[in-house]
Amino acid sequence: MADENMMDMDMQGMLYTLEDEEGNEQEFEVLGELEYEDATYCALVPYYENEEDMLKDDGEFVILKRETIDGEEMLCTIEDDDEYDAVGNMFLQYLNDMFDEEDEEEA
Repeated sequence: MADENMMDMDMQGMLYTLEDEEGNEQEFEVLGELEYEDATYCALVPYYENEEDMLKDDGEFVILKRETIDGEEMLCTIEDDDEYDAVGNMFLQYLNDMFDEEDEEEA
């Protein structure tokens, strides 16, 4: 992965409260951020205070794009399928590499 696309781990662990189309709020934890084609993207997972609830989660993550709207920074959905696929694959590759490194350290 090129340096310009590296994950920003400084954001890891930050919490955001997101609201869906129906007005339901849920807390999410940042896995990391990366840059792609002059934009910043965040990968987030649902945040659970209870470890048992976390273990029941399906393990999927959400990818949102940072945008500035009316001077305020927002996390927005990615409308373009190709853009979403490209960024999603970059996050997946990073996470796979990270878990591969952990497996090698344990061996």
